[in-house]
Amino acid sequence: MLRFTRPFAITGAVVLAASLAACGHNGAAPAPQYSGGYSGGYQTAPAYPNNPSGTEFGRVSNIEVLQGRSQGQTSGAGAVIGAVVGGVLGNQIGKGSGRAAATGVGIVGGAVAGNAIEGRNNSQEVQGYRLSVQLDQGGYRVYDVSTPGDLRIGDRVRLYNGQISRV
Repeated sequence: MLRFTRPFAITGAVVLAASLAACGHNGAAPAPQYSGGYSGGYQTAPAYPNNPSGTEFGRVSNIEVLQGRSQGQTSGAGAVIGAVVGGVLGNQIGKGSGRAAATGVGIVGGAVAGNAIEGRNNSQEVQGYRLSVQLDQGGYRVYDVSTPGDLRIGDRVRLYNGQISRV
């Protein structure tokens, strides 16, 4: 009876580790979205009444760096490799049913650790910028952009159709 217990425990642990690996996040992380322009909750003045084109002028009052980390994708390979390494290490511990239990714990722990390591190695920095523009006619406009280009705080800018350009 002891002969069959150990192989069943190892097989069960491998199936459990594979099931945990299948539950991992395999979809692509959503790409950061930077809108062309929006009224970020600030009171904004309407466009010049005599200017039907909607062009506004102002000065860049603030440039804020937006940072975040996107979650890395995992393929499951890290979990499988971790399960194998954990199972081998766990099998070196104890004798009899204690060895089978240690092997099972090693497989599960290795799978979880391997998946976490793979996800951490695949994570990436996401960066953008928030430009605040104080309008000549009063109010603010706030734009989230991937890069501020050559704009600096204090630059005079023209806002037209969601685009910012230096004047």
